[in-house]
Amino acid sequence: MSKLDRLIEEALRDQDRAILEATKEQGYFALALGQFSGKLGWVTWVIMLVQTAMFIAGAWCAVQFFATTDMLAALKWGLSGAVLLLMAIQLKLSLMPQMQADRILRELKRVELMLVRKDG
Repeated sequence: MSKLDRLIEEALRDQDRAILEATKEQGYFALALGQFSGKLGWVTWVIMLVQTAMFIAGAWCAVQFFATTDMLAALKWGLSGAVLLLMAIQLKLSLMPQMQADRILRELKRVELMLVRKDG
């Protein structure tokens, strides 16, 4: 905790402290798990379900790729597996901008709270 954070916390009343606690910086896993709640939580659930299905299908295609001896079958299984695994990764990475936006909004709330306390 920085010196500025300590000074802010000391200057706040009890109800303001509760607001400040809600806007406290969270770690990576807390931010990631926070995506599953709120107004757009259902979108995250759908993305994760589709991503999991693609990953499982891609892993199954990879197993079939390594098990086959025919060149054409290996090409079909390999390309299918690679595409499915890459799409699964892309879907998971699509949640990163939302996590960053949540971090920025949380910091803006902290700044607003600091400005209100300074004016009031």
